[in-house]
Amino acid sequence: MAMAASSRLFWASRAAAYLRISTFPRAFSTVLKDLKYADTHEWVKVEGDSATVGITDHAQDHLGDVVFVELPEVGSSVSQGNNFGAVESVKATSDVNSPVSGEVVEVNEKLSEEPGLVNASPYDKGWIIKVKLSDSGELNSLMDDEKYSKFCEEEDKH
Repeated sequence: MAMAASSRLFWASRAAAYLRISTFPRAFSTVLKDLKYADTHEWVKVEGDSATVGITDHAQDHLGDVVFVELPEVGSSVSQGNNFGAVESVKATSDVNSPVSGEVVEVNEKLSEEPGLVNASPYDKGWIIKVKLSDSGELNSLMDDEKYSKFCEEEDKH
């Protein structure tokens, strides 16, 4: 009897993994160290004068399954706090704001074919744009991982 229950549980967790649904309620979203975060739920990873930008795990979790990502043109300018694109999910469409200012040097073309990468891998394969920074001092106005985690906890209470 215990064997049947255990194999049923195993099957359910494999099915959930395949369908990308959680078998337990998520208590918190993943927040990575060494990234900076905006209060509009975008993250930025800086390497030299280049910054990679995407939406956070918290944001993708609240959006639900992403079905379309609107990308800016390479060569366009972005300004800190201003909209540069949108993420459309089964629940809603949400603007994506740039946490930094600069020139878009690359967009994640894979998102045109696989917008779900934003859900499956928000900090790795689901990045949205790469920017050549025009003002690295702007990074000082962004949150570190600890502040962002607290920010999300407070926001979820309301």
